[in-house]
Amino acid sequence: MSAQAGTVLGGVAPQTTRVMNLYNFLNQAARRHGPDLGFVWGDKAWTWADMRRRVDAMAVALARLGVAKGDRVLVQSKNCNQMFESMFACFKLGAVWVPTNYRQTPDEVAYLAKASGATTMICHADFPDHIAACRAASPELARVITIGALDGHDEYDALVASHDGESAPAAGVERDDPCWFFFTSGTTGRPKAAVLTHGQMAFVITNHLCDLMPGTTNADVSLVVAPLSHGAGIHQLVQVARAVKTILPTSERLDVEQVWSLVALWRVSNIFTVPTILKMLTEHESVDRYDHSSLRHVIYAGAPMYRADQKHALRKLGRVLVQYFGLGEVTGNITVLPCHLHEEEDGDAARIGTCGFERTGIQVSIQDDAGEEVEAGQTGEICVCGPAVFAGYYDNPEANAKSFRNGWFRTGDLGHVDAEGFLYITGRASDMYISGGSNIYPREIEEKILMHPDLAEVAVLGVPDPTWGEVGVAVCVPRPGAEVTEEGLLRWLDGKFARYKMPKRVVFWEELPKSAYGKITKKMVREELERRG
Repeated sequence: MSAQAGTVLGGVAPQTTRVMNLYNFLNQAARRHGPDLGFVWGDKAWTWADMRRRVDAMAVALARLGVAKGDRVLVQSKNCNQMFESMFACFKLGAVWVPTNYRQTPDEVAYLAKASGATTMICHADFPDHIAACRAASPELARVITIGALDGHDEYDALVASHDGESAPAAGVERDDPCWFFFTSGTTGRPKAAVLTHGQMAFVITNHLCDLMPGTTNADVSLVVAPLSHGAGIHQLVQVARAVKTILPTSERLDVEQVWSLVALWRVSNIFTVPTILKMLTEHESVDRYDHSSLRHVIYAGAPMYRADQKHALRKLGRVLVQYFGLGEVTGNITVLPCHLHEEEDGDAARIGTCGFERTGIQVSIQDDAGEEVEAGQTGEICVCGPAVFAGYYDNPEANAKSFRNGWFRTGDLGHVDAEGFLYITGRASDMYISGGSNIYPREIEEKILMHPDLAEVAVLGVPDPTWGEVGVAVCVPRPGAEVTEEGLLRWLDGKFARYKMPKRVVFWEELPKSAYGKITKKMVREELERRG
């Protein structure tokens, strides 16, 4: 007999599911480690006590301006201490933090403002056009606070100074109260707001510490090399939970030498990044000129890492790589491949192509189109359940209906598990193409192409063909100074996989288009192919 709402189960009446307000992570760090440095940005530094005082002041300022529990606060900013603080100020009020990627256009951010229903905007002063576009699109956007002076707007640091020393109790929150609208990257359409909650995120933080960075303490140091608006922001929230010092590079764009110099200077022990950035970091000559022996966890996610790049990174950094697989909707919590399972040499122990096993408290199910679980070794859609799964998309019942089935969240990724439960991603369901009646998964072909010593990047996708339905096109980026031809590459690939999988065309570009988060997206590659005819 199932329990119904309001009934007594086992003699215990249902209780409200109050949970800790995530602001308390900062409060705890300040209480235990107040005088210690918490955030370093160039020649500026703040202790944990400084950070809490500034966040408390901004929370008071926002409340005086009318921001209340449940209100959405849009944040358009480069990486800076104010952006990081705004997260905790929103959490403290029970408001919803809605960060954007600062590289997005005014129209793109205006869409996020409207889709989120934001009533307040915190915007870096370098983006006045974004403010104008957001206000035009969303009349309900009642107030704008700028980071840096901009005529006609309240300035962030001035508000902090005017309320310095003031504080108020953190809002009481329940497990499913939203704290963060995590916008998807929109690789297959308009971005959607995944609703992350206080209870969900408490589990995510615990899980990250358990599975990605075991043994993390306040003696550790973390370096930011990606926008705080998405995965890097979640990673830094995890650092606050253990009072880990965060180092923020001063360069707006990736400066590889600066990254390695900061690793050496601050004895950095963990970094979160994506495969394309990790590739750039380990292929730059400066990696050999700076001491990076302090690194214990170099965490990469957002896309699978090609084996050739993985082996190179292991040769340069040692056994410090940690891979995880997880969409924004599951806040990164699906699988993990820890340091000790990253093998430099090929062989059975290397489990080439796996993204690891299920995260603690998470269950993965490979399902067919009918929602039935398939056997080990069979390809299907990767579905997941567990406390890290988001509450759903904000104000988007159609997307929610498509994304959940029988209680499982459908990732849209294809893959299979082996007999021991290690997951192998074949690709996005939307990436698969059918040629001559056969399903072709680009990931397998891309792995083989990247074993060619003269190629740095590749994307394979299916394009319409009158004879075969679809055929593969490989878009390749040669290494600097290398000369590779279509005929030569196809000859080199001959025999490395079944002939029906062989790309029918190969084109060479100087670089592949990437999203604002440094990921190669097939949608952008396809658009560029069409543009070039």
